[in-house]
Amino acid sequence: MAIPISVSVFWELQRTIGQTVSITAIITFVTDRAGHDMRYAIDSRKLQKELGWEPTLQFEEGIEKTVRWYLDNEAWVDNITSGEYEKYYAEMYNNR
Repeated sequence: MAIPISVSVFWELQRTIGQTVSITAIITFVTDRAGHDMRYAIDSRKLQKELGWEPTLQFEEGIEKTVRWYLDNEAWVDNITSGEYEKYYAEMYNNR
């Protein structure tokens, strides 16, 4: 199974879970495209100020848990990436 991922996250994944999982075995590098952001960042100060929200995990722990979930749920990932779920929704909702 390969998980599509931007290159910018690769190094953090390598550092965070590289000893646990073969990183190159689970990453599919994609070519850049027009309008593709070179960097993603979240400034959560507004969430904290206006809603009192604070993250419960640091990035490193969150990314490790996320990758572990995908690895532990390969059947779900395979179903979603195969497009089978689209057939279900087409059958259930196209004639409404």
